[in-house]
Amino acid sequence: MEFHIALTDASPRPEVVQDAMFDIDPSALVDLDMSGLVMRISSWVPVKDLIGVLRQTGWTVEPEQVVQLPSICCGGCSG
Repeated sequence: MEFHIALTDASPRPEVVQDAMFDIDPSALVDLDMSGLVMRISSWVPVKDLIGVLRQTGWTVEPEQVVQLPSICCGGCSG
């Protein structure tokens, strides 16, 4: 699943989030969109758990900040 989170003044760097995500999903990918205003996270974790990980970094993320994009999985890998 891909999630987009609107950044705030208190947002951590993507590397900090990547490190925090590693404990729950070692294959998660974290980066910023081209505008630099949205953090993108690709992970299998449910949104509730994702928000919990983000809050562990000290980022006060509200559920309405997190947008889950529709799956683009083709099913080709059976995953």
